[in-house]
Amino acid sequence: MHRFIILTILLSLALADGGSIGVNYGRIANNLPSAVKVVQLLKSQGLTRVKVYDTDPAVLRALSGSGIKVTVDLPNQQLFAAAKAPSFASSWVERNVAAYYPHTQIESIAVGNEVFVDPHNTTKFLVPAMKNIQKALTKHNLDKDIKVSSPIALSALANSYPSSAGSFRPELVDPVFKPMLDFLRETGSYLMVNVYPFFAYESNADVISLDYALFRDNPGVVDPGNGLRYYNLFDAQIDAVFSALSALKYDDVKIVVTETGWPSKGDSNEVGASVENAAAYNGNLVRKILTAAGTPLRPKADLTVYLFALFNENQKPGPTSERNFGLFYPDERRVYNVPLTVEELKDYHDRPSAPVSGGGQQKETPAPVVSGGVSKSTTGNTWCVANPDADKVKLQAALDFACGEGGSDCGPIQRGATCYDPNTLVAHASFAFNSYYQKQSRKGGSCYFGGTSYVVTQEPSEYSINPFYFYFALNMF
Repeated sequence: MHRFIILTILLSLALADGGSIGVNYGRIANNLPSAVKVVQLLKSQGLTRVKVYDTDPAVLRALSGSGIKVTVDLPNQQLFAAAKAPSFASSWVERNVAAYYPHTQIESIAVGNEVFVDPHNTTKFLVPAMKNIQKALTKHNLDKDIKVSSPIALSALANSYPSSAGSFRPELVDPVFKPMLDFLRETGSYLMVNVYPFFAYESNADVISLDYALFRDNPGVVDPGNGLRYYNLFDAQIDAVFSALSALKYDDVKIVVTETGWPSKGDSNEVGASVENAAAYNGNLVRKILTAAGTPLRPKADLTVYLFALFNENQKPGPTSERNFGLFYPDERRVYNVPLTVEELKDYHDRPSAPVSGGGQQKETPAPVVSGGVSKSTTGNTWCVANPDADKVKLQAALDFACGEGGSDCGPIQRGATCYDPNTLVAHASFAFNSYYQKQSRKGGSCYFGGTSYVVTQEPSEYSINPFYFYFALNMF
C-alpha cells in the first residue's frame, strides 16, 4: 500500500512539469457536430489546446470564453495576397484575429501549411506573408501575445536518418529557411513541424520494428553520428529537425509538433493501420509528452504536440487511412480509448495483443485487386490518371494531398518545369496521382484519391496527356 502511494506521488510530480497535448480540428466532412458541440466535447475531454485550418467565424465564436487556446490558419491560397499586400494582411488580422481576441484565446497563427510541397508554388511568398501578418499583429498590439509560424513536413529535410545527420533541403536553406528562422528567433516564436512515424513505418515495415514505432519496449537504435540511443521513431524524427536547426546555428529555436497521429483503419496495403496500433501510438505519445520526457538530443525539451485529428473526416481524399485518423467518430464516440489528460494517464496501460510471427512486426501481404486500384502483381504497365469528369474541388483536394502528405514529387509540374504543360488541373493531377501510384509500387488502393482517379493499361497518349508525364513517373522509383 505504501509503495503504491509513493509511486502515485512520484507520477504526479512527473506529470506536473510535462509538455502539452492539443488536437487538430479538421472539418473535411459532411457529418460533424456543430462547433458548439465540438467545444463542449473538447472541454469534457480536458483538452486545452486546439488547432484549426481556417478562421471560420462559427468555430471562433464557439471557442469564445472556453479557456481553450487556439491556433488558426491562413490558408496557402492566401499567401500571395498576404505577401504582396500589407493591407490584405492587416485586414485579415483585423477580421479573423483581433475581432475575436482575447475572448477567443488565439495564441498562434499558422501561415500556410506544408507550403514547400504546395503544388501552387507558394514557397517564395511564405516569409513575406509571415512578416506582414506579424506587422498587422503589432498594429493591433497583439504581437506579444500571438506567435506567427508555419508548419513544415519532414519532406523539407534533405536527410533525416540518422537523426544526427538531419539537414534541410539545400535549395530551401538560403531563400526560405534562414530568413524564416531569423524571423522566428526575432519574434520569440517557434518552428511548427508535422511528423508522422506511421508513414515511415508503413513504407519500411520490413526494417522498422512496430514496437519502435509505437513507443513500446524495444532494444532501441544507436545513432552512429552521436552515439545516442533511440527507443522510438517519433524522437528520432524530431531530433532530425533539431539537428537540421543546429546545422544552421539555430539551436535556440524551439519546436512545436503541429500534427502527428496514427490511423485506425487503412487499405490492405497500408501496413500497421489498425485500432490497436492507433491507440498504442497516441496513448504512449501522450504519456511521453505529459511526463516531461524530451528527446535524446534535447532531454529538457517540453514539447507541445497536437494530435491529428479530432474526428474521422469522411470527405478527405486519398487512401482509407486519410479518413481514419480521428480520435472520435462524428457522433462523438471515441474510436478507441486513449488518455488525453494527466488524470486519465494515471490509469493508462498499453495492452498489446499477442505478438504475431516475426517478433510482433506486421508483415505485408500481396495486395489484392481492389476498387480504384490495380495490383502490380496482376498487371503489366499500368498508370494512375485523373478522371476528367471528377468534381473539380475534389480533384484539387486530391492533388493537394498527393503533392503534400502523399509525398509525390510535384517539382516537374511547377511553372517552367519539364511537365508544366499542359497547364490543366487534370494533367497536373494525373502526374501527381501517377507519381504516388508508382511510388507505392502500384499497390491495390493506391490509385483511389477519393474516387477522382482510375487505373489505365493503354498508352498514356490515348488520354490526351503528355506521355512524358508517365515516362518520368515510371522511371523515378
